[in-house]
Amino acid sequence: MGLFKKREYIRITPSQSEKKESTQAKPFVPDGAWEKCPSCHKPLHKKELGAERTCHNCGYGFRIAASRRLKLIVDEDSFEAWDTDIAFRNPIDFPDYEDKVQKMKDKLEMDEAVITGRGKINGHEVVIGVMDSRFIMGSMSSVVGEKITRAFEKALELELPVIMFTASGGARMQEGILSLMQMAKISGAVKKHSEAGLFYITVLTDPTTGGVTASFGMQGDIILAEPQTMIGFAGRRVIEQTIRQKLPDDFQKAEFLLDRGFIDKIVPRNELRSTLGLLLEMHQKRG
Repeated sequence: MGLFKKREYIRITPSQSEKKESTQAKPFVPDGAWEKCPSCHKPLHKKELGAERTCHNCGYGFRIAASRRLKLIVDEDSFEAWDTDIAFRNPIDFPDYEDKVQKMKDKLEMDEAVITGRGKINGHEVVIGVMDSRFIMGSMSSVVGEKITRAFEKALELELPVIMFTASGGARMQEGILSLMQMAKISGAVKKHSEAGLFYITVLTDPTTGGVTASFGMQGDIILAEPQTMIGFAGRRVIEQTIRQKLPDDFQKAEFLLDRGFIDKIVPRNELRSTLGLLLEMHQKRG
């Protein structure tokens, strides 16, 4: 029957140029070329981050290695690392703790979650400490506490100012109460350094939380922070459950704390070196 007869359609044969276009490889986008800003959630090409690794949209400074931080801040070939051979201990025999620390040492080529030593910033000699959040979240172990304490003691002996870059999740649970004791030990060294009339600057970087915030992080004569840095003691959820109130969205951000007088100034990463150099010039010990 004609009603069910299949209709014939005109056949179109693609040209040679069209065949060539269809067989050409599709654009290749390599993995890892883009990163999302943890603060404003904008996608960023890695090349846009630059050497400082900062978000051009909100100013957030991505977490960076302590070694890279030192290259951005101190004068070239001026840094001398201290106390890289302090013996590691597992004071409460926490299971697999030794293996975890050794893996971090091998992977990051660091002895612990902080680098301390002496260097120069714009020609001004200074004792400097830089915490690294990649090493067990920059948590405060007995070795970390000892290195920072010795840095302040040597700074007192040499009559030098101290700059501490903080980045930490707080106490290291694998060391129990001995980790918390580092707060008091470091605070005592900071006090002696201060009583001698010496200058101390803290630079709070993302994240600075827990016992580090509750001790030497907030004891600086001048407290600086990078934009959009998370700063706090307890976690947001813990606080909300305790006070039974909803916290503001920007709670525990550097900008929120600046408005309430907890920190002195927010400094973009590309301005930190010049800002620290100026502060050291203004507060250097003369005569």
